[in-house]
Amino acid sequence: MIHGLRVDQMMPTEPKPTRLHRTARFSINPDGSTQGHNNFAGTPSGSGLSRYYEITLGVMGIPDHETGYLIGIQEIDRVVREFLIPVIANACNDAPETEPAALLPELWDIASQTLPHPLTLIRWHLSPYYGVEMTDRTQSSARVQIRQSFEFAAAHRLHTPTLSDQENLEFFGKCNNPSGHGHNYRIEPTITIPTDQLGAINAQIVMQECVNRTLIDQLDHKFLNADCAWFDQTQGGVIPSVEHIARVCFEQLAPAIELLGHGMRLEQLQAWETEKTSAIYPG
Repeated sequence: MIHGLRVDQMMPTEPKPTRLHRTARFSINPDGSTQGHNNFAGTPSGSGLSRYYEITLGVMGIPDHETGYLIGIQEIDRVVREFLIPVIANACNDAPETEPAALLPELWDIASQTLPHPLTLIRWHLSPYYGVEMTDRTQSSARVQIRQSFEFAAAHRLHTPTLSDQENLEFFGKCNNPSGHGHNYRIEPTITIPTDQLGAINAQIVMQECVNRTLIDQLDHKFLNADCAWFDQTQGGVIPSVEHIARVCFEQLAPAIELLGHGMRLEQLQAWETEKTSAIYPG
């Protein structure tokens, strides 16, 4: 029985495509070792002063009716280990200054030609806080995404003049404390850049400089309601909820990213107030 219906009573429907993601963890070892195996930490596993990476591949299609599989995850792992890791290892050894995102078109072409289903994603995490990804290779000028996380410590108070003091207290609770309260905020902007511009600029570094100059310097160790005009309601600012922080940071950063040139643009920004609460703008 499913929702009160027997299986034989359910109306047949035309299956729609499913997206499947699989992440492979691995290390690039200075001695070239590819023998270590750790089913959690990755294969090859780390040896010596190794580089640890994660590659996620996404494929799309209609799962097989009998097995329920779109593709065996072992096949995705095999493609990563046999075909993609050698490309990354060669770059690490022969051209370690390579912009990581510049490898994505080659990795995409290899994976898409090897996998039996359409490729929808390559995401390469170089650290827990920095990653590059590609979701489309069909455009005449393909773009890659670069994500980086930043943090700042700040205090805020949630209070709106359109409500009485008692109404504010009832609605916002402890967050309405007159003296404010603090968070270690995290923000993650996502920028895109055309692949043909990756050799002309160090996107990771210029992104860091732009975010620090435009956002972090204005927000870090501030009482947002009073020290930052963006959230000072006496100056026309908005209440510093995490939703507004995500939107305001995006609106401040987007034109600064465009001024960097090379076709760079800000696609979205995610802001975390705590590990459990975040907002993404645009949604």
